[in-house]
Amino acid sequence: MNDDTLQPCTEAAGNADELIILATTRMPYGVHKGKLLIDLPEHYVVWLAGEGFPAGKLGEMLRTVYDIKANGLEYLFEPLRKIKP
Repeated sequence: MNDDTLQPCTEAAGNADELIILATTRMPYGVHKGKLLIDLPEHYVVWLAGEGFPAGKLGEMLRTVYDIKANGLEYLFEPLRKIKP
């Protein structure tokens, strides 16, 4: 996959490599264990935000998913869904 495919996403979030990691990371626990972070239901991500995101990289990625979903920018995930985990 070339960087042109990710152009709309990288303009919004900054780093294509980080977005690829985000797009291929699965939720490691809970009700949605095994689901790609970008495919988590919005209500679940909002609930996590209210409870407090976990520390570390996972928390940062979940916060990014939350920010994108809460601001109606989910279309940014579309090119990322074509990346094979």
